[in-house]
Amino acid sequence: MTTATKSKTSRLIGAYLVNGTMGNVGMPGAPIMHFSLVVVPSTNSVSGTVEITQALAPPMGDIVIRNVSGVIRATGFGNVTKIVALEGQYVQSVPPPAIGSFLADFSAHMAIDNNWNGKGGFSYGGHDVEDVPVSKS
Repeated sequence: MTTATKSKTSRLIGAYLVNGTMGNVGMPGAPIMHFSLVVVPSTNSVSGTVEITQALAPPMGDIVIRNVSGVIRATGFGNVTKIVALEGQYVQSVPPPAIGSFLADFSAHMAIDNNWNGKGGFSYGGHDVEDVPVSKS
């Protein structure tokens, strides 16, 4: 096994998958962010997919953001043991009568415990959702 292979293997050994939600689940009409992230603690990196669902007419009711990436850091502060920051872009179509699409920005932040429970917020397409629960699925 070469040194390059050993290095690559050791980085992947510590990776884990986490699925969860952020938002006021159960509140009618509230935007909910569903996340599926691969976390590599040795490199403080997070990457994956996010889906934002809301009871709205298409195309706004379901937004999928692929290739989301970010960082995870340990805090050492009481119940908040980790902070996570995510960024990504998605194709946003403009509603009729206009025609076209553009790249819209997405960002999210979480202050969580070791079980991925805590508080956070996210921004997408001109909407800001703040101080909502984060929970692991």
